[in-house]
Amino acid sequence: MSLSLSLRGFILIPLFILIALSILFLGHYFIYASALYFFGITAFEQRAALVAVLFVLPLSFIVASFLAHWYDNLVIRVFYFCSSLWLGVGLTLLAAFGFAWAAWGAACVLADSPDPIWFGLAAVGIALVYSVYGVANALHPRIVSFTVRLNNLPPGWRGKKLVQLSDVHLGQILGARFLSRAVAKANAQNPAMVLITGDLFDGADGNLEQLVAPLNHLVAPRGVYFVTGNHETYLGVERAFAALRTTLVKVLADECLLIDGLQVVGISYPDRGHTLDFAGKMAKLPNFDPALPSLLLYHSPSQVAQAKAAGINLQLSGHVHQGQIFPLQFITKLIFGEHYHGLHTDGNYTLCTTSGTGVWGPTMRTGNHPEIVVIQLE
Repeated sequence: MSLSLSLRGFILIPLFILIALSILFLGHYFIYASALYFFGITAFEQRAALVAVLFVLPLSFIVASFLAHWYDNLVIRVFYFCSSLWLGVGLTLLAAFGFAWAAWGAACVLADSPDPIWFGLAAVGIALVYSVYGVANALHPRIVSFTVRLNNLPPGWRGKKLVQLSDVHLGQILGARFLSRAVAKANAQNPAMVLITGDLFDGADGNLEQLVAPLNHLVAPRGVYFVTGNHETYLGVERAFAALRTTLVKVLADECLLIDGLQVVGISYPDRGHTLDFAGKMAKLPNFDPALPSLLLYHSPSQVAQAKAAGINLQLSGHVHQGQIFPLQFITKLIFGEHYHGLHTDGNYTLCTTSGTGVWGPTMRTGNHPEIVVIQLE
């Protein structure tokens, strides 16, 4: 088994890197070719300078990511913020140039010899304005509220609120101040319980205890609970657990708790190179009763059929970020289908997939909003 997993990793990791680099190259080539055409760049020196800039910008994020694992200071944070921001700005510029080509093509049909520079300027201007909005949007998560009905819900839970935080990604950019604001917004909802569905950490080194200290200010009479996401596996699950032990958060690692008649199940995200045997883990929970109302915390909205079969009533997930940056939401929707975001009910089963409270990579949100989910039980 371990040999097959190693072989799988040996094949898949280089393949993933090759695909990612290919996409990165093609995207930057499209930006390069668009800039040459729309701005009429012909001089060798200008073309060479543009190639150098478009090579250095994505490379800087790779360098910054490695440095962030070794050092934690203001210079590295600023470098990481600026270099990661290019991923969002570049993607936005790529989309803007796509629209510019479409608009220019339509203009060529409707008019004689339209000047391409105006289309290029419009693309760059729109991309920059939209990127500035995306940074501001990323730093201000919104409250999103739902009402969910659970069969056989004990009277003591009726009308009570659950608050879900997910994908906060505490690290080089989003830190204790951001988390403190999220905690204040959560407390304002007067929740009975707070549920953190993974990727609380971004995967970078640093003073993790200081990052999570604001969690001690959460006010939730029936507890604060956490399950791991994929970024905790990158960071090291034990390191994440050690930091959380300094807070009032209860980690659920393949566990089921009965809290005033409501079952709260937490299933950990699988380690890298491993797959999740969801049915097997549920079967090993000695105190899980399908006849009682249940709440599942699992980071990814990818175990829907298995959760239904196990008798779960409400599943809380994140992971997808709703694409985070336009137009990536179309890709995430293609991968996860209708479950990529929002509330979905099928009989006695309901799935809530949040877009997440924080961000990964570029500190940008375009085409969607960061969220703190509030669920009122009925």
